[in-house]
Amino acid sequence: MNTPPTLYIEGPAFWTPTLPGWDAARAAFRGEGALADPPAKRPSPQVLAPAERRRAPDTVALALEVAAAAIAGADRPAADVPCVFTSAHGDLSINDYMCSTLAGDPKMLSPTKFHNSVHNAAVGYWTIGTGCMAASNAVSAYGHSFAAGLLEAAVQCAADQTPVLLVGYDAPTVGALASVTDSRGLLAVALVIAPERTARTVASLDWSLVGDGAATAPRSAAAATLKDINPMADALPLFEALAQAPGSANAPIDLPLSAALALRLRLQAAG
Repeated sequence: MNTPPTLYIEGPAFWTPTLPGWDAARAAFRGEGALADPPAKRPSPQVLAPAERRRAPDTVALALEVAAAAIAGADRPAADVPCVFTSAHGDLSINDYMCSTLAGDPKMLSPTKFHNSVHNAAVGYWTIGTGCMAASNAVSAYGHSFAAGLLEAAVQCAADQTPVLLVGYDAPTVGALASVTDSRGLLAVALVIAPERTARTVASLDWSLVGDGAATAPRSAAAATLKDINPMADALPLFEALAQAPGSANAPIDLPLSAALALRLRLQAAG
């Protein structure tokens, strides 16, 4: 089997109420910063027009906030970069509303909430807001959604030799859905994967598929507070590695894709 090519990470972005932004998360993962107290309110993504910004659900606001931060950090034009958005659940709050309303009074169903209920709502808002005409994709693989999205973005980047934006996000379970899945809090991450090193490269990425990988656990105290928050917490070991000082190498990171397959990552921080 041929070894997949080395890829390069640009513009890491991170948002959760206790670590609202990559600067805060990076410092906390290094043991140099504390969690925000009180926690931050949900972000207000400037990609959207003011009226759309007010109506956007939490998942869209969250995803677009980190997407814009990653594109800015990579210094790339949003309109030209293909994107992969990944989420285990999409918007559970809206889906709970949809089910409750359909069961109780279907005629009261909100058209706005209806179009926000689809799994690709966030990537749709992103491509419209940025005028992006490049390929876009929405991925879901339940508890392995971050790993699946990262694999999709890496394969696209390697095959097409073009940068790809990866955005992952999940939100809390509400209502009756809480009896079948446990998701708490808001968490979103993003980065750009590029085929070549640039001035914006923060780390090189070697990647492969393995059949014996167990999920890598978070190491820092800050990440440990988030490890069970929702399915997107699977991204924490990767972002902890990205937070390390330039020139540092990290132990392999395994992100399960299924019960029998994992995505193995080896990162070297750019010096």
